[in-house]
Amino acid sequence: MKVLSVSSEVFPLIKTGGLADVAGALPIALKPFGVETKTLIPGYPAVLKAIRDPVIRFEFADLLGEKATLLEVEHAGISFLVLDAPAYYNRTGGPYVDAMGKDYPDNWRRFAALSLAAAEIAAGRLPGWQPDLVHAHDWQSAMVPVYMRYSATPELPSVLTIHNIAFQGQFGPDIFPGLRLPAHAFSMEGVEYYGDVGFLKGGLQTAHALTTVSPSYAEEILTPEFGMGLEGVIASRTSSLHGIVNGIDDDVWNPATDPMIAQTYSAATLKDRIVNRQRVTEHFGLDSDDGPIFCVVSRLTWQKGMDLLASIAGEIVQMGGKLAILGAGDAALEGALFAAAGRHRGRIGVSAGYNEPMSHLMQAGCDAIIIPSRFEPCGLTQLYGLRYGCLPIVARTGGLNDTIVDANHAALQAKVATGIQFSPVTAEGLLQAMRRAMHLFQDRKVWTQMQKQGMKSDVSWGRSAERYAALYSSLVSRGA
Repeated sequence: MKVLSVSSEVFPLIKTGGLADVAGALPIALKPFGVETKTLIPGYPAVLKAIRDPVIRFEFADLLGEKATLLEVEHAGISFLVLDAPAYYNRTGGPYVDAMGKDYPDNWRRFAALSLAAAEIAAGRLPGWQPDLVHAHDWQSAMVPVYMRYSATPELPSVLTIHNIAFQGQFGPDIFPGLRLPAHAFSMEGVEYYGDVGFLKGGLQTAHALTTVSPSYAEEILTPEFGMGLEGVIASRTSSLHGIVNGIDDDVWNPATDPMIAQTYSAATLKDRIVNRQRVTEHFGLDSDDGPIFCVVSRLTWQKGMDLLASIAGEIVQMGGKLAILGAGDAALEGALFAAAGRHRGRIGVSAGYNEPMSHLMQAGCDAIIIPSRFEPCGLTQLYGLRYGCLPIVARTGGLNDTIVDANHAALQAKVATGIQFSPVTAEGLLQAMRRAMHLFQDRKVWTQMQKQGMKSDVSWGRSAERYAALYSSLVSRGA
């Protein structure tokens, strides 16, 4: 089976979050199930710099008003189609925002062009290769099934994965003519969304199957609290909605072989984590006592519950804990965490930005990772934590709820606990979870048992890739 995957970021070429990890790992995980994937990605400067000897496969003379070249290249075990369109992607900022952190005003055109290119590939414009199915990811490529639905060419089956419904790609109605869709596409059955143009909304209406990145999130987005205004659209598509939990690339995230950490180890050699702990301590300027180090690797935003963490940081220190925080995001939250670090030198360290090697080292050297998200479609950092013996302390929501076994009395007695869940997602709820963590940490036998149980968890893509392959097959066999 031949599948065209479309994503605005793919690890290892370009990454701002978990979307890139999923879009990079899933095509590789699908290979054993007979799925051949080509992944379409924008030709950002970082992407063009990283690839070697690409082959020109197609020229777009007028892709929503601009010229573009379709390049094909193999990189890190993935077959990439790179849309080289300098007018859209040759920017000095990131994939979505400029150097000042502001959204590019033409993001609608940049990602509509990506989607239209994908629809053209689906229609057979790539010489010698046509997919059997198209898999689009998030709002940036949600217009793929829209263009496929409203084009004159035969429609292939399509899948749209919602990684985070909070990001919807909503734009004013004035952009609609620039999309080059027929007038009737601006309707409730198409892209019209409360008088605006909704990219994700259009994809939800037109894709043949919808997936989310965990079973719990698939249920949550049917409610007003988590559906972000789209719960009605999704409720009308429940028969086509599938919750499939994400996995991780367990070759990249493997403490026994990871080249990014100071000392490799396994569940049988957990004591070797001490070397990584020392490196984390040095990097964040933390005291070298035996108190637990709780880490955070996250966007520093309200969604991620970072305001809750900032509000109880002092209490964590008073209990004897230490905090190592890696991330960037809301300026006020960054400031609050840096201020906490200033008040508690040696107990709280903050490193701004994102650093892939450091994120590996923190999982390998810290005792637990805190993930207090108000909503979390799946989450990957808790899966990394399980793999590395860094116990997850998580809010009871979305994929966090699906992947962590809470250390309640019954789970501890059965020796199946892998972390700590808390609810409600409030400062007091998080503080209570931290008290539980401190108490558990005092019994090193129990803590070590939880680490080993977490490291035994199957967090790979194997079972999830099998479910995707089965979904693809069912859509193709019945002609969508």
